[in-house]
Amino acid sequence: MVEEVERRDLRDVVLVGHSYAGIPVGQAAERIGERLARVVFVDSNVPADGESFVSAWPDGRAMVEASIDKNGGFWAPLTAAEFEGQGLTDEQIARIVGGSTPHPGATLTEPAVLPRPLGELPATYIKCLLDGHEPSPDVVALLRGERWRLVEMDTGHWPMFSQPRRLAQILLEAAGR
Repeated sequence: MVEEVERRDLRDVVLVGHSYAGIPVGQAAERIGERLARVVFVDSNVPADGESFVSAWPDGRAMVEASIDKNGGFWAPLTAAEFEGQGLTDEQIARIVGGSTPHPGATLTEPAVLPRPLGELPATYIKCLLDGHEPSPDVVALLRGERWRLVEMDTGHWPMFSQPRRLAQILLEAAGR
């Protein structure tokens, strides 16, 4: 991602990461420096220097690592039951599950590298309220800074399916800042 931005000499770049993707997107945003206009985290994890995706999961870490070991180095896709309560229709759940592929396990367990504090980046954090009313403590701390902005959506973790127009509107507003 960083190499592509540099190769094309892109400017005013807006990077967007959903869920786990907030970790690599946050690292890339930090690395592209002045080329970045804004980074948008959609109900996502955010990277912390030296921490991995599973670092914050005291009970879930073993479950994720067991799944990775059981599935040949990959984290198995979520099942339909794991999407319930997220504001999705049965058809949307079927579409997500039908298109899901296993996630490379090493990306979930390798530590992030951030030479500069993430709070220095211009950022929008989209919190999907059906997935919990409060952002994680690390996100709450970042939102106290003057460069971070919180937007709440009354939907679940998958707004690109449940409320795509509203999400697109928020992304366009973030890009215009």
